[in-house]
Amino acid sequence: MKTNAVILSAPKQLSLGQLSLTPPGVADVVVQIAYSGISTGTEKLFWSGTMPPFPGMGYPLVPGYEAAGEVVEAGPESGLRVGEYVFVPGANCFEATEAGPVRGLFGAASQLLVTPGARVTRIDRALRAEGALLALAATARHALAGFDRALPDLIVGHGVLGRLLARLTVAAGAPPPVVWETDLARHAGAEGYQVMLPEDDPRRDYAAIYDASGAPDLLNRLIGRIKKGGEIVLAGFYTQPISFAFPPAFMKEARFRIAAEWAADDMVATRQLVESDALSLAGLITHTGAASQAAAAYETAFTDPNCLKMILDWKGHA
Repeated sequence: MKTNAVILSAPKQLSLGQLSLTPPGVADVVVQIAYSGISTGTEKLFWSGTMPPFPGMGYPLVPGYEAAGEVVEAGPESGLRVGEYVFVPGANCFEATEAGPVRGLFGAASQLLVTPGARVTRIDRALRAEGALLALAATARHALAGFDRALPDLIVGHGVLGRLLARLTVAAGAPPPVVWETDLARHAGAEGYQVMLPEDDPRRDYAAIYDASGAPDLLNRLIGRIKKGGEIVLAGFYTQPISFAFPPAFMKEARFRIAAEWAADDMVATRQLVESDALSLAGLITHTGAASQAAAAYETAFTDPNCLKMILDWKGHA
């Protein structure tokens, strides 16, 4: 079985190519992908060559961890049926080529995927391209949920993650958070909360600040904005060392927390929020590109400041 897939052979060397897929087992499904999302976090780091080294990293690789499509084959132990529409958080299903292995990091940007049925999530077909946003929404939910965690009253960054954090906070019935955004073009799209420039905000008594910007040099500014005992949550991905001046943090008795990727219960809860209309994924996708034009789509996703979220459309791709 062969598939067309996005292949990142080296930093900024991206193309669409054909790969062989590992044969599906009795617990696997084959999913024909309709839409896959492009992450301006981890995927941009792979694309630019700035991702810090970690086990299993290397080129060539198939990027992506956001995909939605239809099950076209289902093993008898997969727990799924042909025709069901699912979200796929990536797959490591690509056979080695003559030049060597092709890594599935994270392997979702492909026309066909083979993956265990236990890894995918059934979703409503009516979500269409928005179904590919489920991982990002679950990541936002993961940052907010859990024992003794305060919902944000300030969010830094009005990208997709920042918007989802704000929407989930409002959906939880908490007071609407303030969102900082330095790019005026991204101030639009707020739903029930206020977006402003940091310099226009006089408050210095925030209980919980969530940073969704990924900027490593913000901590000292944020420490100055929390109340005593306040918490700063690092919800972005940071490639540079993070440091802060100790005396102001000491005086505030500041607390710091790192929010990682979503877990299985986050995905279940997020799907329920979306299906019950408590959480909207509308208005987050600003650009859609044909899979045949993947190189241009990735370039736009990572270099165009007006691109909030780029989706690759695989439908009809031969």
